[in-house]
Amino acid sequence: MPLSIELIGYVAAFLTSFAFLPQALMVWRTNDTKSISLGMYSLFTLGVALWLTYGFMLMSYPLIAANSFTLVLASSILVKKINNTRRGEG
Repeated sequence: MPLSIELIGYVAAFLTSFAFLPQALMVWRTNDTKSISLGMYSLFTLGVALWLTYGFMLMSYPLIAANSFTLVLASSILVKKINNTRRGEG
């Protein structure tokens, strides 16, 4: 694959993955998940896991890198949301 195509993939991976960092940091600091939809985050996290699987099947390093990072962030938010929902906090 040409370097320019790979570079676009890595830049896109970086931008879309790191866009989740502020949300994750806020949830980790405040433990506030009331405004987060459990259904949406469940579907989103599953989608990211499937994108990661697809990236491994293609051996596409931008897809693998982006979705690995995003899956960690999205999963941590989802776990907080589930725990808060069970406790009646959100």
